[in-house]
Amino acid sequence: MKSKLILLLLIVSSSTFGQTNPAILSWLQNTNNAKGRYYLTGNSTPVTTTVNANVQQVQYSTNFVYVTATGVPAFVTGPFATGPVTTALNNNYVIKMPLNPTIATTNTLVGMGAVAAFINGTVAYTAGDGGSYNNLNKWHSNAVYFENIGFDCAHGHPGPMTSDYHHHQNPSAFNIETVPTSTICNVYLADGLYVPNAATHGPLIGFAADGFPIYGAYGYTNPLDATSPIKRITPSYRLRNITARTTLLDGSAAVGPTLTEMVQIMGPGAPQIQAILGAYLEDFEYVAGLGDLDESNGRICKTPEYPNGIYCYFATVDATNKPVYPYLLGKYYHGTVQASIHATISETVTTYTPSLSVSSNNLEQIGLSLFPNPTSDMVVVQSYSPVVSDLEIELFDINGKLILKDTLKQGSTMCYLNLETVYSGIYFVKISDNKDSITKKVVISH
Repeated sequence: MKSKLILLLLIVSSSTFGQTNPAILSWLQNTNNAKGRYYLTGNSTPVTTTVNANVQQVQYSTNFVYVTATGVPAFVTGPFATGPVTTALNNNYVIKMPLNPTIATTNTLVGMGAVAAFINGTVAYTAGDGGSYNNLNKWHSNAVYFENIGFDCAHGHPGPMTSDYHHHQNPSAFNIETVPTSTICNVYLADGLYVPNAATHGPLIGFAADGFPIYGAYGYTNPLDATSPIKRITPSYRLRNITARTTLLDGSAAVGPTLTEMVQIMGPGAPQIQAILGAYLEDFEYVAGLGDLDESNGRICKTPEYPNGIYCYFATVDATNKPVYPYLLGKYYHGTVQASIHATISETVTTYTPSLSVSSNNLEQIGLSLFPNPTSDMVVVQSYSPVVSDLEIELFDINGKLILKDTLKQGSTMCYLNLETVYSGIYFVKISDNKDSITKKVVISH
């Protein structure tokens, strides 16, 4: 009887904790009943919803992983200047991804709608927004350009039909850019899925519809040498050398908007925006070898999660941290598309439950920082990667008295302490989870 019990425990342990496939391990599971939060226009205090954030369940079979998620991130979303809703809505996803992606034998165009899923259960769209100049299906609108006015701090917004919160580009906050292309983070302090860090390999942030992983903006200089220096991974697309939109990439004639023309976006009453170079997808061209990545915006490389190497897409940014075309995925999928975001599970699956060690944060590796420091009215606590479990943030004076506390929530990278009522002086911020803690000094001067 004892031997049977031991065997049963080994089987349970193996099926629950013995997984090594990142497509099973890497999802941000909601283990603390975290809810979605959003800003209303004109109010910088987040509203908490009743919708569970991040991923609710991960199940897997021999060939697929099934991820149950609402499509609502744990970080604060909104406000959205355009669109029919004020918050990310529950889309009741069951995301199906292949565990062993295969390279495609024929090119499959990256189409519209959801083309990838991020590890927090939200989705990614392609660079286009479905519109074209004069609705002629020739010059296609660049969503990152035309829809910029409607993005929240994390470069995201809800879709027009299903109100699915999504990103067309690197899912980091605008305020990481040297010269932000939106000032919304100045008014509504928020964050994104991760913060690019030039000192470390980018985190695994999602999976494309073909099952291949998507990484943050930095990787190894030598793609097959994990000991080589870290560098910003660059795309092989550039703006075409044109002064007028008269021909498409294949050389065929097609008259588009002039580079000084004001075009209306998002329907009647919407603002007009100048159609500068880069406003349309056909303004860009692929040049093999120009950067680190291929036409699909990926490469075969080693990563921390795939030490033996795999094909990886990258969320590309420029030297100022501004997202650059094609942003996430290029023109074609590298692999065979096998994903669905509203899948039906019709096979035997095992539920994956992360162990305590997996759900604990490595406080050294996630790159915790405080800013501004010195400060007067508030201090921001930020990590480079989304925290996998809540972090308790506590402010102590030099005598060890607890002054303030807050929580950096699971799946977020930022929270802040309001210091307006705190006296000037030297204080200490203790950051801790269920396993470890770290303390940093902050100077408050009013």
